[in-house]
Amino acid sequence: MLPSQRNERAMTIAPPAPLPQVYHRHRLTPQDKTSARVQSSAEGFSPAQFAWMRIPPPMPARLDWGKVTILLLMLPLFGQSFHYIKDLPPLWALSKAFPLVALPLAPVLLYRPYSPFSRQLGFTFLWLVLISSFAAVPAFGQSFFMGLTGQIKLLPILSFFSFLGLLYWQKPTLRELTAAFVICGVATLVVLLAVWLLAPQSWYVGTIEVGDAPLLSADARGNRIRMPMFFAVLAMFYWYRIANQKRQMKYMVLVALVLACLMGLVRTRALVLGSVATLAAAMLVATTPRRRMIVLILVPILLIAMFQIPYVASVFDTDQNSGLQVRVITAQKATAFLGEDWINWLFGVGSISSIDPKGMAHFFSHYFFLADITWLGIIFEFGLVGAALLLAMPARGMYFLRKLRNRIDHPLLAAMQDYLLYVILISGLYPSLTLQPGEVAVILATAVYCRWAVKDFRARKRPFA
Repeated sequence: MLPSQRNERAMTIAPPAPLPQVYHRHRLTPQDKTSARVQSSAEGFSPAQFAWMRIPPPMPARLDWGKVTILLLMLPLFGQSFHYIKDLPPLWALSKAFPLVALPLAPVLLYRPYSPFSRQLGFTFLWLVLISSFAAVPAFGQSFFMGLTGQIKLLPILSFFSFLGLLYWQKPTLRELTAAFVICGVATLVVLLAVWLLAPQSWYVGTIEVGDAPLLSADARGNRIRMPMFFAVLAMFYWYRIANQKRQMKYMVLVALVLACLMGLVRTRALVLGSVATLAAAMLVATTPRRRMIVLILVPILLIAMFQIPYVASVFDTDQNSGLQVRVITAQKATAFLGEDWINWLFGVGSISSIDPKGMAHFFSHYFFLADITWLGIIFEFGLVGAALLLAMPARGMYFLRKLRNRIDHPLLAAMQDYLLYVILISGLYPSLTLQPGEVAVILATAVYCRWAVKDFRARKRPFA
């Protein structure tokens, strides 16, 4: 064959076939890969040729229902769900003793890196218990060990160490934690609605003894169910965050259901006002500018409508039936007892032991309950230093969760941040920091564990969220 003929034949050779378009990952045949290499050498590099090498996204963490079950059994005890329900004596007694019963879980922390809040909560617990017990010796003429029994209500602060030890031991994923908290919230609502539907009117206590708070009562506000709402309110904040993050308004129906239960069944002013204020704050912060303007317009209207409910509006009542007169007299007597001695105001004067059948009412010749005067009662018992230590727990927790959400932004962590704000907001009407410190302890322990677990699961190449 002549050279000219060979050149003409070479010019008639068809160009290589184009690379077939790939619609699905990992579907290229060996022939397609060979064709891609030929085209790459002829036309240069093309990223589409290497689609078969693309790494698939990580699968979400699967639920271990064994771990979820353990959390479901332990969370109500750590969260003080039965702490004030005397109508269930076995669970009430177990809840009172549980902070000490669960302490064997705390040594697990010794095998983990230093945990934030450990020193703060340990120091806060020792300061509040020891200083107030010493102060009560000259103030009320009782022994130091008798004064210690008056601070049993602070034992749930220790739940931070035991619950964190449980989390380190079980190592649940964030999905498992979310499932446990949300299921507890749903269970709270189911039990609340079941009691409302099934309990006869004869079960509602009409005459309440001084210092008693039955589960079912009938007073000027109507029939009330004093159901602990920690998990239900936390679930409400979680559902709102889900609705705001995923733009799925169906979760707002659940938010409205919890609010309706708080207003219509529980009928506690502090819970209602605190929940609405926290939701309003979350709407102003975690939403678009357009929705923020809508919220600014709607919130005043909703507040006016809410205060049309008689028992909610009674927070401003000054008549004798509202109990304001009792609170005023209690505040006057507490202020007079503290006097002008700066040591009393700085460190407090403690409290009379709960074992004493006469209690504070006999000492002051009046219905004297420190919980009625909220922060003044805390200052009376623990001083300004103790009040600052208590307030620092949720305040630092909010800051810690905000930083944690920069690493892993999850609706549960946002809901916990909202709940700490809720605790601060209601503290002016209800001293949950002294009566239910286990709620804050559980949230802080969960936040600390999540910060550690993000690194640990990543090092072991396991999904956490």
